Amino acid sequence: MSNMPVFMTKLLSLLSDGRSLCQLIRYGIVGVAQNAVGYGIYLFCTWLGADPKLVVGVSYPLAMLVSFLGNKKYTFAHKGGTAGAGGRFLLAHACSYGINLGMLYLCVDRFGYPHQLVQLAAIFVCAAFLFLTLKFYVFAVRPAPVTQQP
Repeated sequence: MSNMPVFMTKLLSLLSDGRSLCQLIRYGIVGVAQNAVGYGIYLFCTWLGADPKLVVGVSYPLAMLVSFLGNKKYTFAHKGGTAGAGGRFLLAHACSYGINLGMLYLCVDRFGYPHQLVQLAAIFVCAAFLFLTLKFYVFAVRPAPVTQQP
C-alpha cells in the first residue's frame, strides 16, 4: 500500500469507514430514485405528447429536488438549514456540470474519443465528485458558532 498514490489511500480509508460506506450506498439509492423520478416524468409526459425538450426542462429540476431532499435527509442526515445547503447543492451541481462539459470538450473535441464512452466515464466521475462534495461541503457537519459571554 506504500506505493499507492496518497489520494487512493485516503479514498480507501474513507470507504473502509462504515459510516461513509453506508452513506455511499444510500447515495446510490437516492441517485436511482432521482433518475427513476426524472425518467418516469419524462416518459409519461412525452407519452402524452409533450415536447421532449420542454419535459426535460420540467423534470430535471423535480429530479434535483428529489436528490436534494433524499441526500439531505436519508444519505447524510443533515440537520442544518435548507437554504444554505440548497445553495451549496446548486453550486456543487454547477461544478459537476462544468466537469462533465470539460470532459466532453477535452476528450471528444480535442482528442477525438467517442462521445458515448466519454459520457459514460463522466457519469462515474461526476457521481464521485458529487458524493465527496455533498459529504464534505454541502451537508458537512458544521461547528456551532462561538458566542461571546458577557
